[in-house]
Amino acid sequence: MTEHNFPLLQNDRILKAAKGEPVDKVPVWIMRQAGRYLPEFREMRIKHDFFTICQTPELACEITLQPIRRFPLDASIIFSDILVIPQAMGLTVEMKPGIGPVLPEPLTDPSHISRLKIPDVDKELRYVGEAITLTRHKLEGKVPLIGFTGAPWTLMGYMIQGGGSSTMAAARTWLYKYPKESHQLLQKITDVIVDYLVMQVKAGAQLLQVFESHGDFLNTELFKEYSLKYFKQINQSVIEKLVNLNIPKVPMIAFPKGAALDSIEIFAKEAGYDVIGLDWTVDPAEARQRVGPNVTLQGNMDPCALYATTEKVRQRAENMVRQFSKERYIANLGHGILPDAPIPSVEAFIEGIHSV
Repeated sequence: MTEHNFPLLQNDRILKAAKGEPVDKVPVWIMRQAGRYLPEFREMRIKHDFFTICQTPELACEITLQPIRRFPLDASIIFSDILVIPQAMGLTVEMKPGIGPVLPEPLTDPSHISRLKIPDVDKELRYVGEAITLTRHKLEGKVPLIGFTGAPWTLMGYMIQGGGSSTMAAARTWLYKYPKESHQLLQKITDVIVDYLVMQVKAGAQLLQVFESHGDFLNTELFKEYSLKYFKQINQSVIEKLVNLNIPKVPMIAFPKGAALDSIEIFAKEAGYDVIGLDWTVDPAEARQRVGPNVTLQGNMDPCALYATTEKVRQRAENMVRQFSKERYIANLGHGILPDAPIPSVEAFIEGIHSV
């Protein structure tokens, strides 16, 4: 095991909540908290290309720390992008202003799978590990640091569509037209994800989140076959590899955005994750009833609710804690914070969570 001699952790609320231990206050963090809504982030983006920031540990560290300096959050999340994995597998990914990520040479048919390489993650994605280690030191134990990855189906969607999509029709077509090759592609991506997550823990990540951002494109049948199957494998393989390296397991968060309650229930019973993130469409009471008492829930205020008055934001945050209860709960938004979210609303959201 790598010995980093990190500073002693002062705030372990999120780690306790993930394990089901009692907390003095509900822990809160925000998906995409290090990002476009902060003026200090926008200043940095004027000077540096998006993926240059991701690939420069000092810059990624600085952006990770920006929201921690500004708000009393209970966790930081390393600044990176889920598409560093397709890049490491040999695909070009560009970040186009006003459009988002673009993959100019997507996988348009199964013969293109042979174009992909299985990278040596410790070398190809070393910059993420270096950013994590640097950030752990610079945090000085203030809050834990979350590492993350996109889930296999979500990455497959980008790799086939060539970017974002409102339908994921090309990627979903593969699941019906080329089921065998779809599993082949998902397995390749999964193998890289497992090594990537293990590398992040070795570098100092204290929790891991797996983002299934395209979960809403799968019905329950497809979710079980093409998402859940690989989520289970990721969880089991990461734990096994950490045990073999004599590294303690870290809590793992799954965020199957848009998954139906049936899928979430199956997920809670079978996938083995400590925490399940819910998007803003899911009713907290019904989710708790479905997943049972032994899984921590995370979420799930609508990111657009931050545009209400600060008093309404605060009230909504307080009510959300009461709906979820303080046990086995991590507060968050139901998806990433939007680029023009008002900073006073972020402050009110965090105040509301911590006040209950």
